[in-house]
Amino acid sequence: MPPRWRALRPGLVVALVAVVAIVAFAVHAVRSDPPPPPLGMSGAAASPSEPTTAGAGAAARPDLMRGRTVLLDPGHNGGNAKAPAAINRKVLAGGIAKECDTVGSQTTAGYPEHAFTFDVVTRVAALLRDRGATVVLTRADGNGVGPCIDERARISNDAHADAAVSVHADGGPASGTGFHVIAPSLSPDGGNAAILAPSARLADAVGAAFERNTGETRADYIAHDGLSFRTDLGGLNLSRVPKVFIECANMRNPADAARVSDPAWRGRAAQGITDGIIAFLTAPPS
Repeated sequence: MPPRWRALRPGLVVALVAVVAIVAFAVHAVRSDPPPPPLGMSGAAASPSEPTTAGAGAAARPDLMRGRTVLLDPGHNGGNAKAPAAINRKVLAGGIAKECDTVGSQTTAGYPEHAFTFDVVTRVAALLRDRGATVVLTRADGNGVGPCIDERARISNDAHADAAVSVHADGGPASGTGFHVIAPSLSPDGGNAAILAPSARLADAVGAAFERNTGETRADYIAHDGLSFRTDLGGLNLSRVPKVFIECANMRNPADAARVSDPAWRGRAAQGITDGIIAFLTAPPS
């Protein structure tokens, strides 16, 4: 090697080492620092499997039920007991004749079904309206007589409701406990055939949500797994929109009586019914 190259060799080695170090650092940076992942709705980095939309949180949208009409029917009425002639008269009820209405049940302590149903329905109406729904009630207070079962059905039909729920509390044997939902079977005159399938889906949705929110068990003295199909209820026979009844508890059972008498529990009952209606109306088409 020429003398002048031998003189430069130490500096050349240092320069080459520096170049190699710079290149290695750059390669490591490219391999170790990929672009950050897209941000999710919360602002946190979303993993590949994490959805970047609101998902289940969409159910809380205030406009979720906009354009939907729901009919709520608080069973019985406060003036029925003093008007036996009016509520005992027979009306046409889908191929059968039924009494206009009944007095309803009550707890041993005297808390009446008509008061329970109106309280729960008022709460459900407020929850649904908060989400943008149009809500129609079959009665505006707890002091009147009726309306008759045929008129209650007519109100929901005239409203072209997307769903209708009639709220009740049962008066079964004191040993029995739990709730059950009643869906229509084909009425004697066949007039409700078109609503049978959607009403069954509504019953499933309301029952599941009610159980989840209240902790109430499915009835152990009536129905099958908390669900019954009937042809003898005028409100279901005459309905032309998807409709169910829910018997929220057995008012003659001491434990159930304590629950229906508790305003906090009635709030949970209302939330369960609301969630069930929303689940039914927002489900993908079957």
